[in-house]
Amino acid sequence: MKAPKPKKTFIQMTFLLSLAAFLVFAVMFSIMYVLFRYALKINLNEIYKSMDINNRVLVIILFITSFIVGYALSLLYTHTIISPIHKVIKSMDELAKGNYKERLDFGKQENWFEAVGDFTDSFNKMASELEHTDTLNNDFINNFSHEFKTPIVSIAGFAKLLKKGNLPPETQIEYLNIIEQESIRLSDLALSVLNLIKIENQTVLTNVTKFNLSEQLRNSILLFEDKWENKKINLQLDFDEFYIRANEELLKQVWINLLDNAIKYTPQNETVSVSIKRKERSTIVSIANTGSEISPYSQKHIFNKFYQADESHSTKGSGIGLAVVKKIVTLHRGEVSVISGNKKTIFAVTIPDIL
Repeated sequence: MKAPKPKKTFIQMTFLLSLAAFLVFAVMFSIMYVLFRYALKINLNEIYKSMDINNRVLVIILFITSFIVGYALSLLYTHTIISPIHKVIKSMDELAKGNYKERLDFGKQENWFEAVGDFTDSFNKMASELEHTDTLNNDFINNFSHEFKTPIVSIAGFAKLLKKGNLPPETQIEYLNIIEQESIRLSDLALSVLNLIKIENQTVLTNVTKFNLSEQLRNSILLFEDKWENKKINLQLDFDEFYIRANEELLKQVWINLLDNAIKYTPQNETVSVSIKRKERSTIVSIANTGSEISPYSQKHIFNKFYQADESHSTKGSGIGLAVVKKIVTLHRGEVSVISGNKKTIFAVTIPDIL
């Protein structure tokens, strides 16, 4: 079904509402007539008959003038009401077309009515978020296609070289190792996307058990032993034995993602620290690294899907890990935050004792 044109709809709404306003006026006039005739015992017909011809003409002129002026005023008043609604409809149509740069502006009307100002702010905030989401989707297409394309091109290139033959055994093994590494990288990327989809579709936290959080963190840290030893990173652990009720498997993904990022972005000979604290009825795990910072802009968007603070792709990543962290922590009714500055970055995960 074809949608009506906005201009035509605007004119129709203005006319119908002004007609409705005038009909209300006509009903009120009829009620006044009945009130005068039967309640107050005033016979308007006799009063009219007692007038001379000039006064009768004057009454008719006044009545017609009142009719025209009343309808014109109702039309003007209705237009004033409908105009903002028409603006909203037009702006929503623009958003529906994919023009997320559309913004509402009612001018002085925003100062006259607080509700109009609040509505304008909410609409523009929604449009801004849609624009940002659209930008992220476009970035994802570029980033993700880059992450997929790189290993595929590498595998194809080395496979062609191997196919030609006449290569020393050492070179063949080197090329095969590269193909194996790139295949694993490609597989990990696909698994990360599937894992994100799985977690996003999960709305209820299941498999909640009591386990040793400190031991889980120690085991997660050991998974990256080669990485932090190769970079000569100073590892500082500040926690005793803490037990928590949560989904053990999901929380392990949180620590692996945060530790992987911390080690990845920590320069040589810098420090990665992990601590566990209790605050009121919550457990707070902090993972910090020195030597690198996250810009204020990136801090606002870093938990968005497929967002990458490093747009140069100098470090491997797909922008999925922190989105997974955010979703898992939210499932636990907790919070995750980031603070960065003075060559130090801290990720803090808060898990409440409500499970």
